[in-house]
Amino acid sequence: MGDEGNDDMLTVDFDRLGIGPGRSVLDIGCGAGRHAFEVYRRGADVVAFDQDAAELDGVAAMFAGMADAGEAPAEASARTMVGDALELPFPDDSFDCVIASEVLEHIVEDEKAMWELARVVKPGGTVAVTVPRWLPERVCWALSEAYHQVEGGHVRIYRANQLTDRLRTAGLRPLGKDYAHALHAPYWWLKCAVGVDREDHPLTKVYHRMLVWDMLRAPWLTRTAERLLNPLIGKSIVVYLDKPEATVA
Repeated sequence: MGDEGNDDMLTVDFDRLGIGPGRSVLDIGCGAGRHAFEVYRRGADVVAFDQDAAELDGVAAMFAGMADAGEAPAEASARTMVGDALELPFPDDSFDCVIASEVLEHIVEDEKAMWELARVVKPGGTVAVTVPRWLPERVCWALSEAYHQVEGGHVRIYRANQLTDRLRTAGLRPLGKDYAHALHAPYWWLKCAVGVDREDHPLTKVYHRMLVWDMLRAPWLTRTAERLLNPLIGKSIVVYLDKPEATVA
């Protein structure tokens, strides 16, 4: 069913989140569905949530194709839902896991969104939040205003402690962090330098072909390079959290 489930496209560590059969997962701002597809493959029950109905049509089609091809266990379920991250249409304590990947940097009222995702995760449940990392993102902003000054674009750059402090205030407990997609950072620097809308520039075309080759083939050389570079220039930071169990007085 294509390459949407390629591990190199994924930002979060699904083993760390404990995602598997019998688990309920909400993917907030799922976009094209890359994380939701992996959740479904692992046998969990996933809700792919986004405000873009057209994007969700493609996600729903992919879910149906995966089911037809036997790429997900029969007992797993997958559905899409259109909505606003500031007003999640779910009761308190609804999901075993919540993923919010590359979403919060787009939301003006990000703290409200954090309270909402904390509200719908069950006590003892896990959460993964990813945003662009400060240094790679700051370089992009310095090189190009068009990179972020667009409708629906990035409205802020997070520092790691700022992100974790806000999530902690929302009632979540940070457990650790990681970095991802170091090889993608230079690509976006190039894009910003030559023009984010210039798809025909030879430098970005060559680099993009390398990224596609890496995602399809996952060669030892590039996988090792990215693993070593992630702590330095990883394009995304990933924060892993849980929701503490209520204490009995």
